[in-house]
Parts: sequence; structure tokens; C-alpha cells
Amino acid sequence: MKVRKAIIPAAGLGTRFLPATKAMAKEMLPIVDKPTIQFIVEEALKSGIEDILIVTGKGKRPIEDHFDANLELEMNLKEKGKSELLKLVEETTEVNLHFIRQSHPLGLGHAVLQAKAFVGNEPFVVMLGDDLMEDEVPLTQQLINDYEVTHASTIAVMNVPHEETVKYGIINPGEQVEPGLYNVKNFVEKPSTPDEAPSDLAIIGRYLLTPEIFQVLETQKPGAGNEIQLTDAIDELNRTQRVFAREFLGKRSDVGDKFGFMKTSIEYGLTHPEVKENLTQFIIELGQELSAKQPKAMKKEEKSEDA
Repeated sequence: MKVRKAIIPAAGLGTRFLPATKAMAKEMLPIVDKPTIQFIVEEALKSGIEDILIVTGKGKRPIEDHFDANLELEMNLKEKGKSELLKLVEETTEVNLHFIRQSHPLGLGHAVLQAKAFVGNEPFVVMLGDDLMEDEVPLTQQLINDYEVTHASTIAVMNVPHEETVKYGIINPGEQVEPGLYNVKNFVEKPSTPDEAPSDLAIIGRYLLTPEIFQVLETQKPGAGNEIQLTDAIDELNRTQRVFAREFLGKRSDVGDKFGFMKTSIEYGLTHPEVKENLTQFIIELGQELSAKQPKAMKKEEKSEDA
């Protein structure tokens, strides 16, 4: 069965970006001039996804407005002959999007469960908005390609530093059925210590799941953080049907915290045709300025040590 549908959970409160997210959806924070959620939608479309369900919550109406038509704006751009800007605006409305509210933030597993009626009896993809992925073949497409061979759930994973395994769901990999594709023994959601992590392969924000996951989620008990954890449900699913893990070797940008967001904005800006030259020059000048200040700071330290 073809993978046609994707779910993008977007009901989180965005507390790590307060006060900016007090009245603004975190997913609408722009990387230069493009909201983060638009990168996710574009990856889905490039991967052949036909229908996308965005799971929202309170204060997320700007997401719906962003992907809706703005006739007044479009007419204004058309009259002024701003064809390139008009094309950018129209690209965000030519998407088959659906929305549903998650009234209570009870975890990622609970958010995915809201999509049961939308998905029906089909395989589907879950795409998290905090992870932006770059590769020659979109990561979502890689998972779909694997499914066409295995007809099984496949989770995207990436090698992370051992000390950081406590931040992620970690897989216990079994045999490698082909380069980069593992048959998973079991999953561990955020190990208490790095020593409890069965590997350094961490689950990142892309999942291709079979519809049987909903049967598990409906009876799933709260796990870490007293929330319904998707990783726990996948581990349970793995007891009755095979679950694979695809190792991602491309570039992952984590925009879920302030530093990751700033770093991604700079990297994207360095490729943006409108700002890359000025930004490059600014970074060079800033580096020179910091280098000039550094010897002075070192001299002050040396004097204080002598004293």
C-alpha cells in the first residue's frame, strides 16, 4: 500500500522560546524568512506525500492562516508585478492540509492518536517540527523506500555522542539487513544514564508507522514525564511485528532550542540569495573584531595572575 499521509504534531507550548512564543506559535518562528513548519511540509511534498494532518493546540491558529489563501495580499502583489513574491505566497496554499486540535497535551503518542480517523488503515509518516533534515534524498522518502521493500514500520535514527543518549529514545539494534537498515530488538526512551543506553543510535524526528500502532496507543500507559510516549508504543508494536531503523547520514538541524535555532538561521542565511553576501561579510568582520579583543582579554588575565 502506498504511503500517502503524514502527521505533523504542532501542539506544544514552545516554552523554551518564551517570551516570543507567548502569543506566537513556535512552528511559525522564521529561519530567515521561512517558518520552520514550512520546511517540514516541503520535505513531505518532495517525498510524495499527498495529505498532511497538522495536530495543533491553543494559540496555533497562525499555522492555519499561513497555509491559507490571502486574496488581498495576492492581488496586491499581482497588481504591482511582484511575480516572484506572488509565487512564494501561492506555494504555501497549494498544499492539501488538514488540522485537528489536541485539547490536552498528553504527549507525542497522544498527539499521534488524534490522527486515527485521518489515517484509517494505511501506513503513514510522523514528522516532528524540531528537526530539519537535509540530504540528496529526503529522509521521509528514504523511509518510504524502505517500507516499499519491508512493508514494516521504520524509524529514523542517527548516531549521537554517547553522553547525549539520555536526551533521546535509543534503539537496541539487531542485525543490519542492508547498509544503514537495522532490525530493532527494542527501544529505550531517554535512558537514565548513558550506561543504560543500548547503543548510540538515537531516534530523530521521522517515523513511518503501520496503522496497528493506534491499537497500542489506545491502551498505552503514561511513561517518561507522565506522558503517552510514542517510543514506548513502538517498542510494544515491535513485539508483534517487525520494526526497522534507518540510519540517517545527512545533515540534521535541531531547531528545538535557542542555540540550535540561531545556528540553523545563520547556516541557512549563508545560502540565502538575498542575504548570504552581507551575512558572510558580517561574520568575517565580527570574527576579526573578536580576534582583536582576545589578546587584550588575555593580557588582563596574565596581569591578574601576576598580581
